[in-house]
Amino acid sequence: MAEKKTRALFDEAGSQDTQAPVVPGAATMKKSADRQRIRIWQFSLAVLVVVMVAVGGLTRLTDSGLSITEWNLVTGILPPLSAEGWLAEFAKYQTIPEFELNKPTMAEFKVIYWWEWGHRFLGRIVGLAFILPFVWFLMHKAIPAGWTKRLLIPGVLIGLQGAIGWWMVTSGLAGSDRVDVAPYRLATHLGLAFVIFCLLVWNVFCLGEAEHDLLSARRRRFKPQLGFGGLTVALIFVQVLCGAMVAGLDAGRGYTDWPLMQGQFFPPDDTPEAIWQFIHRMLGYTVIAVVAAFWWKTRATGHKELKFWGMVAMLWAFTQVFWGIVTLMGGAQTHHAIVHQLGALVMLWVMLRAMFAAAYPPEQKIARA
Repeated sequence: MAEKKTRALFDEAGSQDTQAPVVPGAATMKKSADRQRIRIWQFSLAVLVVVMVAVGGLTRLTDSGLSITEWNLVTGILPPLSAEGWLAEFAKYQTIPEFELNKPTMAEFKVIYWWEWGHRFLGRIVGLAFILPFVWFLMHKAIPAGWTKRLLIPGVLIGLQGAIGWWMVTSGLAGSDRVDVAPYRLATHLGLAFVIFCLLVWNVFCLGEAEHDLLSARRRRFKPQLGFGGLTVALIFVQVLCGAMVAGLDAGRGYTDWPLMQGQFFPPDDTPEAIWQFIHRMLGYTVIAVVAAFWWKTRATGHKELKFWGMVAMLWAFTQVFWGIVTLMGGAQTHHAIVHQLGALVMLWVMLRAMFAAAYPPEQKIARA
């Protein structure tokens, strides 16, 4: 009996040896892989937002935003599929004030309709590109600890963006005193797109580093530069909103001379178009000055990466203002205006990258500038 027990014990130990060996660090490798997949997802969303901003800008510049007078989340996915369908959509457009101003032919109406339809369809794609991966990551428990809310916030704002877009469109559909959308609603719509972009980009930066590396780098952060960078980003955002007001009022075509406005520093009249263009010009100069001050502050740290991104931010600020002048003097042509709008996204991306370098600076030996 004793012998049988001894064999059973040895047999049990032997059976354990046949099990698959535990790979050291397998859990860590999975977490790292999940983190990179989520980072790619956030980056893809950021790219889609950039495309959305570009298409939205072109929709605005081609006066296409009011061509679809109804909002149908499901049935609106399909464009008109017959001649009767096109006639019905055209008849709806003919009831709004903008038609009386432009009086497009059916062929011209189809062009602006496709721009607006494409913008709305792309919005649906962005929504699905958030919802489906988010649910998948959630179900597979692949979201890192503490990241669920950080990933959910941009998604909630994406959903809100659709509602704000329709709120914007309705301002141009009713009433006889307006043939376009309300500029402040356009600014709200564009501003929220930029907020979503910034949140996604910051997530991409953070997900590019392991959590323990971020915690370690956080102890080295340059708080003065980080705070000043935040104020700079806020100023750039205000300038974006101001630019949206200029676009909404078509103010960019009012005064096309520079550096003066019809030979004067202050605009010769007090119309909203003149005032907003003047404010936009002054804020542009202010942004250059503040970004240059931020670059100077980064030099004081002696940190190589932070100094680099501070310099890039300053150079891009000058580039953006230069292109703004080109856009202005060219009468706000479509291709100039859309490049200027996308340049604002690049400006924010560069500043956020500089802020990330200040918030989580890589370890290095500090060398005085």
